[in-house]
Amino acid sequence: MPKRVLQGTVVSDKNDKTVVVLVERRFSHPILKKTVRRSKRYKAHDETNACKVGDIVLIQETRPISKDKTWVVLETQAQQQA
Repeated sequence: MPKRVLQGTVVSDKNDKTVVVLVERRFSHPILKKTVRRSKRYKAHDETNACKVGDIVLIQETRPISKDKTWVVLETQAQQQA
């Protein structure tokens, strides 16, 4: 079974070797037919502590690393302009 890969923005890098990534998804509401945005925060393993707040990253599903951490950072794409 292939591992899921998601794209999101780093919202916290305060923990050692861990970043919190906000992943946003958009879908059409089944009844209202309106586009709805939902977001979820994932804790991802960042071995080199390279990611900073605002970076856009790709994360991949992996084996459990800790209680909450089951994702690993694949690559940092770019830094988001604020």
